[in-house]
Parts: sequence; structure tokens; C-alpha cells
Amino acid sequence: MGLLDQIIGGLTGGSGGASPMQGVLMNMLGGDNQQTGRSGGLQGLVGAFEQAGLGHIVQSWIGNGPNQPVSAQQLQSVLGDNQVQAMAGQAGMAPQNLLSELSRHLPNAVDGMTPNGRLPDEGAVWV
Repeated sequence: MGLLDQIIGGLTGGSGGASPMQGVLMNMLGGDNQQTGRSGGLQGLVGAFEQAGLGHIVQSWIGNGPNQPVSAQQLQSVLGDNQVQAMAGQAGMAPQNLLSELSRHLPNAVDGMTPNGRLPDEGAVWV
């Protein structure tokens, strides 16, 4: 089990079987974003937040201070309709429910992947 598996499993209460939210977070943060057409992984997510003018929020998750919250509406603007629809389909959830769950879990997942207050080296999340 890799670091990303451990972090996301701990956040979503996964023990044994993977929850739909685990799968979404794994694809989002692990770099396997074939459905979205954009560069994936944590670096791609940071870039998407910055392009949406919300870089300060994602940087709070990476840094060592408190994590700023993110709303479902903000996530919608960062991810875009197509990606939200694809992820909702993958999880078997309504888009609004997916965004609500992501707003709960994503800050802690990013925080857990950046314990030293910086982005890990490419590929390091699987160690």
C-alpha cells in the first residue's frame, strides 16, 4: 500500500474495500486523470486552483498552518463541469453530493500528502 492509499484510506474511513470517494481522490491526486484531459496529480490540482484565482486556498493545505475551507461552489469553478460530471459518474454520486464530500476530504488529503509544507517530488506519493 502506497502513501496515497494510506492517507486517503484514513480520511475516508476505508478499511479493506475502497469507497467511491477514495477512488475519486486517488485518481485526482495520484496523477491518473485520463477522464479530465488535464495534467493530473497534486501538481495539476494546485495549477487548477491557481488558474481559478484560488491558489491561496490550496497553498494553505500544503503549508504548515491551518487549512482554509473550500466550498462546493469553489470546487466547481476549479474543476469545471465536465470533470465534476466524470468524477460524479465514477463515484456513483450526484454532482452536488460529490462536491460536498470533496470539500470535506480534499483539504485533509492534500495536507496529508504535504507533511513538510511543500509538494512532494513527482512519483513520491506512491512510496
